[in-house]
Amino acid sequence: MVSHISCNGKTIILIGTAHVSRQSARLVEDTIHEQLPDTVCVELCQTRLASLKDADRWRNMDIVKVIKQKKALLLFINLLLASFQKKMADKFNIKPGQEMINAITAAEKTNALVVPADREIQITLSRVWRGMGMWEKMKLMVSLIFSFGASEDIKEEDIEQMKQEDILQTLLADVKKAHPIIERSLIDERDQFLAEKIRSAPGEKIVAVVGAAHAPGIKRYLAGSERIDLDALNTVPPAGNTGKILKWAIPAAILFLFAAGFLMEGKNAGADMIWIWIAANGIFAGIGAMIALAHPLTIISSIIAAPLTSLNPMIAAGWVAGLVEAFSRKPKVKDLEDIPKDIVSIKGFWHNNVTRILLVVIFTNLGSAIGTWTAVPLMLKLIH
Repeated sequence: MVSHISCNGKTIILIGTAHVSRQSARLVEDTIHEQLPDTVCVELCQTRLASLKDADRWRNMDIVKVIKQKKALLLFINLLLASFQKKMADKFNIKPGQEMINAITAAEKTNALVVPADREIQITLSRVWRGMGMWEKMKLMVSLIFSFGASEDIKEEDIEQMKQEDILQTLLADVKKAHPIIERSLIDERDQFLAEKIRSAPGEKIVAVVGAAHAPGIKRYLAGSERIDLDALNTVPPAGNTGKILKWAIPAAILFLFAAGFLMEGKNAGADMIWIWIAANGIFAGIGAMIALAHPLTIISSIIAAPLTSLNPMIAAGWVAGLVEAFSRKPKVKDLEDIPKDIVSIKGFWHNNVTRILLVVIFTNLGSAIGTWTAVPLMLKLIH
């Protein structure tokens, strides 16, 4: 999986690897020592490069800030992906991303410049998320969760076969067929981004270490003479108009239903509609919090908050519940340090105070949404 490419007067040695392969890790190290390149490009963004070098990065995470910035779901997806990779790496006694670690170490030993050539993971995930509808997002989350145990049956010889796939591709093998946005954002756009970063890297001899799934696309784009616009690939599309409209239209429609109930059927029917709304939202949000094994105060807060937040486009029940959980069971340094170990198992996600907060946010929001769609038809029945 080593290709020699001439591009703009430079020699590029492109290595396609599997992210949890001993053979790939050795190949990367040997190639850099043999070729003595000026620059080593790695399939890492600046954030992931810093994380790889900083073993204590979890200590610096502020979970309250994550919730307030509405990034709980993105962090949860990141942890699921890290869990999948770490489970396979632990199974075969190799550190996740060992080939990238070897590339960085070998580059430092040979005085080569290290260039993180990948797009920021948050931008990639945001572009995928913004490009999907609500139903597609739900299917994506289900696919990720059910893929959690997918690494259990993988044998070591299968790892080498996975050189043909990106780790994200492996996780989303089924859902990506139905949703071209996933294939485009995770693979094709990153192929373009990686190719342009490699092409523009300094030095006359460059070794580029990438997942093998990206190698064919990178070679194709390097062969072209047209410059790739990195700014365009780094832009997160704005939220769609449909989502913005629904964000306000649904609460407005619910309030209209309340008014219609009072005006058409009288105060008793109107009051019944309000109680249906409160009960459905509160009960299902509370059930969501209980599934996440939330603190009793968190469960109570989710029950109280859900009927109100469902009518407020600017806040969600899960955010309220997540903040209450964070203050009720304030994560300790040990919880932050144990994240890499705990995310290997489903039990660990529920056991760790940090990841449990993310589960509280997700399941409470899901419960509140189910409550809304349960209450509406029951309220309509009272009008008819």
